[in-house]
Amino acid sequence: MHISKAIAKRIEVLCKEKGVSINRLATLSGVTQSTIDSILKGKSRNPQLVTLMKISNGLGISIVDFFDFPPLINAEYDE
Repeated sequence: MHISKAIAKRIEVLCKEKGVSINRLATLSGVTQSTIDSILKGKSRNPQLVTLMKISNGLGISIVDFFDFPPLINAEYDE
């Protein structure tokens, strides 16, 4: 799985686990809904770390916990 897909999948899984909609995640994280949508739809293939940190904080987890996800650990990336 490419890293951008793995990141999108992680966000989807966490939102489902926590019962948080994408709109609510945008509010909680301070990241625009359009940015989150771009990540989820694969338009943003390389989201910034600060964006992922904000999303993690909005979900109440650390960035370490965000990345503790087998598809992310084993993701392919472009060099």
